[in-house]
Amino acid sequence: MFRILLLFIIIVPALEIALLLLSGRTLGLIPTVLLIIGTGILGAWLARKEGAETIQKVNRQMQTGQMPGDAILDGLCILVGGIVLLTPGFITDAVGFLLLIPATRKPFKRWIKKFLERRINNGQFMFIRR
Repeated sequence: MFRILLLFIIIVPALEIALLLLSGRTLGLIPTVLLIIGTGILGAWLARKEGAETIQKVNRQMQTGQMPGDAILDGLCILVGGIVLLTPGFITDAVGFLLLIPATRKPFKRWIKKFLERRINNGQFMFIRR
C-alpha cells in the first residue's frame, strides 16, 4: 500500500505539472489560470451542496433509527473530492468532480465497501463494542 501511495505522491504531481505546462502553451497563461480558478470555485460550490444534502440524509436516517452507512460513504467521498479540488491541476480536478457527482461517486463507494470488507474479513479492522 505504501508503494502505491508513494507512486501517487511522485507521479500525479509530475503529470499535473506537465498538463499545466501544456495547457499554458496551448491556451495561454491567463486562460489556464482562469480555468484552474473556475474549477476550484465550481468544485467548492458542488462540495458544499452535496455535503449539505448528505448531512440532511444522515440526520433523516438517524431520526428513523437507520444506520447511515451509505450516507457516511457519500460524506467520505465528498470530503476527499473537495480536498483534491483544492489542489491545482486537471487530474486532481477530474477525480474531485468524479467523487462529488452522485452518479460517478457510486463506483468509488463500491470500491471502498469492498476494500473495507476485505480488511474486516482479514482481521485488519476490529470493532470493539462497549
